[in-house]
Amino acid sequence: MSNITLYDDGVHRNVLLEDFDAGGLAVQANQHVIVHGSAGMILDPGGHKVYSKVLSGTFTVLAGARLTHIFLSHQDPDIVAAVNGWLMTTDATAYISELWTRFVPHFGVDSMVSDRLKPIPDPGMVFDLDGSPIIAVPAHFMHSEGNFQIYDPVAKILYTGDLGASIGASYREVPDFDAHMQYMAGFHRRYMVANRINRAWADMVRPLDIEIIAPQHGALFRGKEMVNKFIDWVGDLQCGVDIITPAFKIPAA
Repeated sequence: MSNITLYDDGVHRNVLLEDFDAGGLAVQANQHVIVHGSAGMILDPGGHKVYSKVLSGTFTVLAGARLTHIFLSHQDPDIVAAVNGWLMTTDATAYISELWTRFVPHFGVDSMVSDRLKPIPDPGMVFDLDGSPIIAVPAHFMHSEGNFQIYDPVAKILYTGDLGASIGASYREVPDFDAHMQYMAGFHRRYMVANRINRAWADMVRPLDIEIIAPQHGALFRGKEMVNKFIDWVGDLQCGVDIITPAFKIPAA
């Protein structure tokens, strides 16, 4: 399986691994690897069914560099279920919101490696990837209570996790934003919490220099115009608690 290079300046590389779909019952998920110099980071490595393929693909991308960081945007199984395997087969450190460090062990984190599961504080943090800053950006309630995104200022890529997810699109990059909304509107209305959160996120990320927005599911957004359209759409979206109250009715017997 081939990998898709999103950025490469000879020292710094950002690679989208091919779709290691676990089958029709599992939601499609993207895995991303960032390599700078001799160090590498994998973002949301996934569950057990894709573990061996993603691990092999990651080592191919690393090409001699060492995996030092495992980033877990939140607690869902399509992100963290195989984290014990990653900790047992590498010497990388895994990072997740401090809200979830006591929950992830339920996926079977061995006591031998539990000290390498580290918390990300609510305000976020900056990782040092062999001298290159990689920023964990707070995105709480989008859709998880403890949720982070990754901004890479070298590649100018914002990895948004479930924000921007699309289901059913047949392309890797969004060609037409308006036509693409049909693949993500339903998901965002249900899985994102509230417009107040959306507006706070949009205000936070607008000043960033972003060339690509790369969600964990579905197609990515490339180019300033497409990126700005997505940010504006999120900032205006009514979702979650804004629209859910009509569903609160006792089912008929």
